Amino acid sequence: MKKNGVWALAALACLLVGTPTLAAETVTLDAMVVKEKKLVTPTRQTHETVYTGSEITREGIAAQGAKAAVSVYEAINILPGISVESVDPYGLGAEQKSIRVRGVRGSLGAMTVAGVPNYGGNPMGPRDYIYDTENFEGIAVYKGAVPADLGTGVGARGGAIELRPLWPETEAGALVGQGVGADSYSRTFVRLDSGTLPAVNTRLSVSGSYTDAGKWKGPGDLGPRKNFNFMLSQPISDRDEVRFQLNYNSLDQHLYRPLAYAETLDLDANHDKDYNANLTGIAARDIDYYDYNRGDYVNRDFLSVIPWTFSDLFKLTIKPYYAKEDTEILGGSTARGGIVQKRMRDIERYGFISQIDSRFSWATASLGYWFESSDMRITQENFNAATLAFKGYGMVMESEDDGIGHSPYIKLAGSIGGFDWQAGLKYFYYRDPAGQGYTAAAPDYELVKAPDLYRQEKSYDELEPTLGVTYLFSENLEFHSSYGRNHIRPYAYVPLVTVYNNNRAAFQAAGVTLDDMFSGYDMEITDTVELGARFRTERMEFLPTLFYAKHKNLLSTIFDPRIGPNGVNYQQNVGEATGWGFDVEMNFFFGEHVIFFLNPSYTDLTYDDDLIFAEATLDTEGNQVVDVPEWMVKSGLILSWGDFTIIPMLRYMDERYGNPENTEKIDDYWVADLKLGYTRKNLSFADALNVSLEVINLFDEAYVSLIQENDTLRGGITSYYAGAPFTAMLTVSLDM
Repeated sequence: MKKNGVWALAALACLLVGTPTLAAETVTLDAMVVKEKKLVTPTRQTHETVYTGSEITREGIAAQGAKAAVSVYEAINILPGISVESVDPYGLGAEQKSIRVRGVRGSLGAMTVAGVPNYGGNPMGPRDYIYDTENFEGIAVYKGAVPADLGTGVGARGGAIELRPLWPETEAGALVGQGVGADSYSRTFVRLDSGTLPAVNTRLSVSGSYTDAGKWKGPGDLGPRKNFNFMLSQPISDRDEVRFQLNYNSLDQHLYRPLAYAETLDLDANHDKDYNANLTGIAARDIDYYDYNRGDYVNRDFLSVIPWTFSDLFKLTIKPYYAKEDTEILGGSTARGGIVQKRMRDIERYGFISQIDSRFSWATASLGYWFESSDMRITQENFNAATLAFKGYGMVMESEDDGIGHSPYIKLAGSIGGFDWQAGLKYFYYRDPAGQGYTAAAPDYELVKAPDLYRQEKSYDELEPTLGVTYLFSENLEFHSSYGRNHIRPYAYVPLVTVYNNNRAAFQAAGVTLDDMFSGYDMEITDTVELGARFRTERMEFLPTLFYAKHKNLLSTIFDPRIGPNGVNYQQNVGEATGWGFDVEMNFFFGEHVIFFLNPSYTDLTYDDDLIFAEATLDTEGNQVVDVPEWMVKSGLILSWGDFTIIPMLRYMDERYGNPENTEKIDDYWVADLKLGYTRKNLSFADALNVSLEVINLFDEAYVSLIQENDTLRGGITSYYAGAPFTAMLTVSLDM
């Protein structure tokens, strides 16, 4: 454990345990919000002075259509440097969706609601599909330096996303929407706001949605998805109000069948290939039965923001939270023959963020502490695909205790002349509990402890500094720079355990235990430096950002020749990579009726060396990291005239590779989308009537969208998924 300065910081932060944290408030750069329909604005956290993030506005979320209403990732896909790939056009995918931020998997990043972390395990990372984005006033995205007061949970190597709730309105109102579309798509959304209630001044909001759709290919459905949200705001003084949010989401969906790389080489012939509609009675074929490849996901999340302002100089806030996830996923396993595998996640997390904020003549200061206890029970069961007879356990690991996370932090921010500056320091500590594995033999499959399946307790920690500075050169031009260190705690435990179990006799013969394999796990660390500028006039905005990042301890697939006669592949934290490139946000204003936006990005993210483990070498030096395009472009027009709006958008994705050796190449593609909108305000029965028609993949382009590396259900190989074809949706809503 690093001790220099850590205990002093921890001691200060411990004074705040059980005392309040500052609620993260929306802060936008007013001088840059030059048009009402602006989709993206620079942003920062409360009491910060340097704009290190970008915020998707409500207009920006709405412009991206129905898929952005149910998927946070789809809502931020307009930003440069961010690639979101999904199988379906509705944003409903839970497992079959990916995001990368400057080449780094966004699943290795953080997502928070009002600064409170949202994540789960197997796979580790945020659950972007559990919210209705109509309940947020904006979504802030930090790609490099991440503010210290965001509760980043497992880490923020892939950036950080903060969802900023649309807390109950002061005026009573309602928002009612209905969408219909291709493939039996239907979505109903209702939100009711009480307004300020007399005498008690309480404000309430309640919302619910029901979304369903058929798959665009093959049998099965992508829903139903059911969401319920309740929020409360209660003033407790002239300066403070307590806020509460409860969110519930359930999703039942069938999965799409992946393609092998050879099938992507003739995409026209394999584009519509999917799971089988009927059972055959043959186990090796029935693993591809559509109803044996599905997922059921249930998430319950609670958080509260409890502030207390003592004076103009001091404010305290505490954010207690609780989260529960119950998930079951069925999948046919080619690695285990004719076996259907059930993966179960039972995850429970609770904790709080506590912070005190002070104002001085020379700076503002924030001192805080994050604590979390987590219990993740991940199990797997196997069934014969032809008879559904129980065939034992794929994995049973029992933790001896909860995982515990601590993170004290401090932030300072101020101004000197034309410079705005800020600095922060966060200490992250995680205690990974010991775990015991079990075996179970036929015919009774009684669970028995196995000594070689015992995993010892292990601790991880890291000091993470951040620094930012802005210089205002003139009213229209400013320059900014920032540095930040981020981490992601060890993940992908299930694939490692699965590889060990599938080759257990060979590992035992080589004298390798499961704990030996986990000794090669460590936290991934990224250091990022940014240099940027913001130039704005009445006719344009130009926001370029250059970045450079060093990544170490990357979880990488290695080949171990010691195991068995032919060796075996599994993952260890042995990789290093270097990334550099640029993001550009550009907006051009042609009169009152035309806005043109162009958001290009370039990312060079390559392995520093060949991957070497146990005397085996993988030829990776200088290769682009898996699934990372060099060039991406997001562009479009916002054409408005009277009550009508037309938004054509174009997305470009450069070529990518599906393996570290860069031998599995996926072609680049262009996809066009179109949204037509009509808004009529001040009607006798509503404040506004909104009608929109949106078309995804306007020219019906056939392309590979999602790439999933090392899919364990397919035997440790990369999976590829075709992008959705031409799809149309119509939505009508009333704002009352």
